[in-house]
Amino acid sequence: MFEPPGPTTVDRMLVAQQRAADQFGLRATGRRVWGYRGRTLSSAAGPHWLRLVCAEVGTEGGTLWTGPSASRDLPAAVPRPDLFRIRDWTTEGYAYRAELYGFAPDPIISPRPVLDEDPGLPGAWWKEMIAALDALADVPPPRGREAVREEYLRRVIPQFTGHQVEDVTWTTAHGDLHYGNVTRGPHILDWEGWGRAPYGYDAATLYLYALLAPETAARTRTELAPVLDRPEARTGLLTVCAQILQAQDRIDFYTELASPVREYLARL
Repeated sequence: MFEPPGPTTVDRMLVAQQRAADQFGLRATGRRVWGYRGRTLSSAAGPHWLRLVCAEVGTEGGTLWTGPSASRDLPAAVPRPDLFRIRDWTTEGYAYRAELYGFAPDPIISPRPVLDEDPGLPGAWWKEMIAALDALADVPPPRGREAVREEYLRRVIPQFTGHQVEDVTWTTAHGDLHYGNVTRGPHILDWEGWGRAPYGYDAATLYLYALLAPETAARTRTELAPVLDRPEARTGLLTVCAQILQAQDRIDFYTELASPVREYLARL
């Protein structure tokens, strides 16, 4: 998903990945999938998917660390790979968590978070996705799990979009529902950041991350209308817009999205 980190981090994470595979009696194979700045490393491991997450000792254990394990209690109507086993250890100032998943039987929609072209998703896919988002939104937001903090959105929405925030309808969201985290099943991957977010936040991410392909974005907006047409989805849309514009100078695909997001805000 992201570029490999520096050589020192690569070497350290590969050693840890080998240790994790040994603990599960497996061998990591295939393409390596790196997380942001080498914080995670994932790859196939036999019939499973092996994900390794790392943090400096003393900084592990927060919501990002516990997100995948906590997601095991979500309803079956939210399609995601099974998380079978977890192993934790520390060494040389770093804490590691290895997670062994069932392998998603279908490929991800895009090799990067945004869409550059129409992925050709059928109507049935969108219906299943909306049903999954509805099932997730019905889950009471877990105490202490926040995908988006209220103080944050009330600050960045006026600053970066010029719009004001009124009442916020809160629901439970995945929190990072981009096209590299969804398969053609659909199965939803990467549950580390899920929690409370403004209504429509996940659907807004899918829509706005399609803006580089205007015809696809129009189709996406139509398919997600059952969510995005609701008045309470406005704050979710504005939150994602603000996040894109805030990070446009440091994340490449946000740089690409900035102009179409501004055009969208001008029409809003």
